[in-house]
Amino acid sequence: MYSDKFQKFIDVWAKEFAIERSIDEKICCDKDGNPLPWYTYPAIEYLSQFDYGNKKIFEYGCGYSSQFWARRAQKVISIEDNKEYFARWQQEFNESNLDIRWRDEGEIYEKAIFEEDSLFDVIVIDGKRRVECAEAAVKKLAAGGMIILDDSDRINTSREYVDAVACLKKADLIQVDFYGFCPMNNYTKTTSLFLSRDFNFCSLYQVQPINGIGNLWSMSRRERKSFWKKSI
Repeated sequence: MYSDKFQKFIDVWAKEFAIERSIDEKICCDKDGNPLPWYTYPAIEYLSQFDYGNKKIFEYGCGYSSQFWARRAQKVISIEDNKEYFARWQQEFNESNLDIRWRDEGEIYEKAIFEEDSLFDVIVIDGKRRVECAEAAVKKLAAGGMIILDDSDRINTSREYVDAVACLKKADLIQVDFYGFCPMNNYTKTTSLFLSRDFNFCSLYQVQPINGIGNLWSMSRRERKSFWKKSI
């Protein structure tokens, strides 16, 4: 039997984070069905605070993250190397500012970012050839922007991640690691942000940080009192 306090903890994960639905249905979404990237929840909550209305996003690796970014940013280009997934995403996603491109896993994959003349404010490395993608990303990152490397904890077992992280750190970017659970998984991982020294994204809110999911201070005073009484 669970204690009431532990059951409340489970309820927050099941209902507020929608982790039960995400795992069982194999879909990255929040409790309202909105798409989420396959990053750790702490990284998602941090990233969700910012205004991307005038930002350009480039993704190595297409998926629900593409929808997440498209609903926030000015323009999103996502590269997919799997033809079956490419066909699926093209049919499933219909955001007008989302450009999904199929590129072969070879050199053409990482060079896809150079097809655009513009620089990108956010570059996501979450697909194939991560070292080569990291090398390309640092050349196409706009001033004040950031690069996201997902599954970065694989650095402990993979030379590819050792070299990818080294490349990003050599570019004098600030590494911030977000550990924790993520949609669809029943285990933890790490999503790392590599921020420009002049990172300058504006918040969507008057204060930062905002109240996170399941946060006590997002409750009314009466709700907090009731919560405390039940927790004693």
